[in-house]
Amino acid sequence: MPTEPQRFWRHAAALALSVCLSGAAPAFADTLKIVPLVRDGQVLVSCLLADGYTPDVHDVIQSGLKTTFTYTVELRLKVPVWVDRVVETATVTTTVQFDNLTRRHSISRYLDGRVDGAQVTEDEAVVRSWLTAFDKLPLFKTSRLEANREYYVVVRAAARPNSNVPFWPWGTTVSGQTKFTFIP
Repeated sequence: MPTEPQRFWRHAAALALSVCLSGAAPAFADTLKIVPLVRDGQVLVSCLLADGYTPDVHDVIQSGLKTTFTYTVELRLKVPVWVDRVVETATVTTTVQFDNLTRRHSISRYLDGRVDGAQVTEDEAVVRSWLTAFDKLPLFKTSRLEANREYYVVVRAAARPNSNVPFWPWGTTVSGQTKFTFIP
C-alpha cells in the first residue's frame, strides 16, 4: 500500500503528464492538415505539413544530402466497441537532392514505390511545396468501402535524414487524422 507522500507524487506526475499531453494535441492538429475527398470511385487525399520546411530542413538540403519526406497514409474503418480496421495503406514519398554545382534541386515523388512525378528546379518554393504537401492524390479505391459507414484517414509524416534539432516537437514524426462518412 503506497504511503501518503508516494500517493502525492503519483498524482502530481499524472497531473503533469495530462497537462503536457493536453498541450501537445492542439500542436499536432495544427501541424498536419488532411482532407479526404470521395470522387469517381476513389478516395483522393490532400495533405499539408504546416511548418515542415524549417531552417534545419533547408540547411540539410543545401548541404547536398538527399532529403526524404515519407507520408504513410492509412484508410481505417471505425468499428464501434472494437479495434478499428485498417482497410488499405499507401505510402507517399518525396525526395529532394540539391546539386551544389548546378544550383538545382532534383525532386521526385513516389506512390507506393512507383514514380508519380519528377522535376528539376531552382525555385525553393517549389521544393517546399513538393516536400510538405500533396493535393488530391488517388490513394484508395471506393470498391472496398461499405456505404454509409464512418471511415477516417490517418497520416504519419517522417523526415530523413534526422537532424540534431527536431523538425517539430517531440521527434521527427508527426501524425493526424480526419473522419468522413462514405456515401456512394
